[in-house]
Amino acid sequence: MAITKSITCRDAVALVSDYLDGGLTWRARRRLERHLADCGACTAYLEQMRVTVATAGTLTEDDLPDDVLNGLLDVFQKFHADPNAAS
Repeated sequence: MAITKSITCRDAVALVSDYLDGGLTWRARRRLERHLADCGACTAYLEQMRVTVATAGTLTEDDLPDDVLNGLLDVFQKFHADPNAAS
């Protein structure tokens, strides 16, 4: 039986997007799921991200105020021009 190194909460947070997208290797997924089984805070974070993704997926341009839409477009354009400029 192989010993699986546990992950930290910081590691778990970094893996959540790939986990939700199905982009983790089976090992990484297993490690994350073991961490989630024992960590209520990271489980809550995962659920918050699931809700955020589901909610964001229902929004249209018409749902956003003009200043928010323009701000998002500005960040998006800066990111594609220079990924370091948007931060």
